[in-house]
Amino acid sequence: MSETTDLSESVAELFNNGCACVSLDRASLASALGDQLGAPMADALAHHYPGLFANVALFLPTSEFRAMQQLIEAVESVVASSAYQQSVLANAPAVAQTDAGPAGAFMGYDFHRDGDKPKLIEINTNAGGAFLNAALRRAQQACCAEMAAVLWPPLANDFETSVLAMFREEWSRQRGQQPLRRIAIVDDQPEQQFLYPEFQLAKELFQRHGIDAVIADAGALQYQDGRLTYQNDSSQLADQSIDLVYSRLTDFLLTAPAHQALRQAYQDGAVVLTPNPHNYALYADKRNLIQLSDATQLQQWGVPAAVQTTLLNSIPKTLAVTAANAESLWRERKQWFFKPAQGFGSKASYRGDKLTKGTWADIIAGHYVAQTFAPPSERMISEDGAAIALKTDIRIYRYAGRSLLVAARLYQGQTTNMRTPGGGFAPVFLT
Repeated sequence: MSETTDLSESVAELFNNGCACVSLDRASLASALGDQLGAPMADALAHHYPGLFANVALFLPTSEFRAMQQLIEAVESVVASSAYQQSVLANAPAVAQTDAGPAGAFMGYDFHRDGDKPKLIEINTNAGGAFLNAALRRAQQACCAEMAAVLWPPLANDFETSVLAMFREEWSRQRGQQPLRRIAIVDDQPEQQFLYPEFQLAKELFQRHGIDAVIADAGALQYQDGRLTYQNDSSQLADQSIDLVYSRLTDFLLTAPAHQALRQAYQDGAVVLTPNPHNYALYADKRNLIQLSDATQLQQWGVPAAVQTTLLNSIPKTLAVTAANAESLWRERKQWFFKPAQGFGSKASYRGDKLTKGTWADIIAGHYVAQTFAPPSERMISEDGAAIALKTDIRIYRYAGRSLLVAARLYQGQTTNMRTPGGGFAPVFLT
């Protein structure tokens, strides 16, 4: 390891462990959000959601960021191979088999830090928080001269330009040069979702750049005569046809009855859907991590040796929970983390050392994977005058081989949440 790398790591740890100064300018954040959300909602988000935005930034050595990028590139090179796709799609339902073209908007790669070998704990489709994190990054201020010297973000590109290019590319991958007229940002009861303000940010961005946009409840979509439409009591649209759906649904395979109109339109090629079931099956089904962390499987696929090394060093060993291995997994549970194979976020996920017998019975009865526990690093903050250590994870938002944004989440408890006072989204700066 070079002296430059050692210095970079020392500076990062100095700030993460020893600097609890506030870098978030909440007035600036409210101003950044105000034009898009309106002053009342922007002010509420900036000042009155204690677990949404952390007061501090997270500092990351450049070498670790490069290792994360290298790992993502290794994963994507394997996912692009025919051997991998044949293997994972063999267990996917019919709705996920067809590649309609879109690569999947806002892929999310989630990491725990572990020096120069960061651990990839999860891959997500429709990863949330990017729009909010972009605003958060713009509202930082240096708390001291030493921080000012390293206050520069990775991927300091024009976020809005990148996002617009992403959605236009998703459209053109399936529709070529046809005009993109309307995007629907779709979720179940979107106004009740915790990240609903982010849907509004997306809508405003599209409209500001000449693309009509609506925020739609998936249950209000209708599919008839080859057109997917959106209708509700407040809609004043003369033509309610939807060209592209930006899906924020966590029913990734569109199995719920309320999603059948969208599912049929997608299967018929009547709408461009991103991310879609095919994207999910290739990337985000957690059973894929079983194969990506299996040396024998990687060899059988003919994965280059250097790529194998990168994957095996940085993806925690992952296994399917079965009746055959349940006894040994319970006995060694302290070294494992358990997740539903087709879950999302941290829902119904458990650290092995926190498990009860009752929860374990549910895990055995369900479709779970066990992942070698990769402990999160910590970031010190000051809350009500007391020094508190919060756990951290890092998310890299990605699209079609390009990284769009890097952000962190600070939290307490078993899993990532947005309810920890003093925690929440935090910008990432390189040292």
